[in-house]
Amino acid sequence: MGVTCRYIGKNWNMVSHSLTTMPLEERHTAANIAEWIEEVIATFDIPAKKIKAVVHDNGANVVAAAKILEGRHGWASVRCAGHTLNLVVQSSLKFHQAISKCVAAARSLVEHFKKSELACTKLKDKQKQMGCKDNMLVQDVSTRWNSTYAMLSRLQEQRWPVTATLSDPAETQRGKHYLDLKPEQWNLIEELNQVLEPFESATVFLSGQQYVTLSALPHLVHKLKKNIQSPELETAPVSSFQTHATEQVTERWQGLLEFTPESPNITVLAAALDPRFRKLKFLAAEEVVKVQSAVQAMALGAKQQVRHPTASEHGADSTAQDSPPAAHAKRTTSFLDSDSTTSDEEQDEEHVDMLTFLHCNKVLL
Repeated sequence: MGVTCRYIGKNWNMVSHSLTTMPLEERHTAANIAEWIEEVIATFDIPAKKIKAVVHDNGANVVAAAKILEGRHGWASVRCAGHTLNLVVQSSLKFHQAISKCVAAARSLVEHFKKSELACTKLKDKQKQMGCKDNMLVQDVSTRWNSTYAMLSRLQEQRWPVTATLSDPAETQRGKHYLDLKPEQWNLIEELNQVLEPFESATVFLSGQQYVTLSALPHLVHKLKKNIQSPELETAPVSSFQTHATEQVTERWQGLLEFTPESPNITVLAAALDPRFRKLKFLAAEEVVKVQSAVQAMALGAKQQVRHPTASEHGADSTAQDSPPAAHAKRTTSFLDSDSTTSDEEQDEEHVDMLTFLHCNKVLL
């Protein structure tokens, strides 16, 4: 089991430390996993109150362990969004038989070029003759869905050099021409790549380690559902993929927007504190009021504690001089557009207020 500690360090930079990778010789029950995590923080002398959340995968025992720790210490349980996306796409790729057969055929084709030096040499020759990029084919890995996307994208790019290589007399004599994909499979790959592209963009964004991603998750899930269905596709298997993927996203993030003042949703709170998503357009109006009221109450509490710090908090005063870099606050991607519609002047004023609140909170950490 690997345990990583992430926090905001000096100058508001994201910091990540791998604390341990420990062998687990006993049964991997939820109770044992929770106990092992507590042993790790005890070893590194990390006060339980300093931990805000535990980010974990979707394994049933790990999810149950996170719930145990949430009950004992109040640590929020956050499922890894990247792992959830992986499960969504993996399930959707296997849902329709035509797609799973197409991916398997593509994998066999790539394996042939990976194992045959002659085929690789012929492919390079065909690439030069056709004026194509001399990129090698990509082999996918079963545990990483986006490696399948990389494999299919590269195959689509190299379709004609690959087909020409497999039609070469040297290859046909070896009986390898059968490895070439059928025309309907090439068409399927082209459409499948269009549908997989939004998942790839989301995965790349969520893989960032130098910026916060949790606050963007509600908006990202909303955009993902919309972008999955946007291409008008002709093949029935890919249309089936779109429907199944949308259902999977909805099911796996069904509690994403639930919020009660008694048990605040850390994801929704993070979005409310992010200047890009502070309007919470993904929530109903009455829910927005609940979240904003909770944030205001937290801000007032933080403000009072900063004005009257306890003895243990005096040591954190020196870190209050650091300023968060504007680049991190304004970070976005083409896939993850802001949902704010206010004027630049209004945004600047609210941005300063938000940073003031975050500044006060950092003094308490």
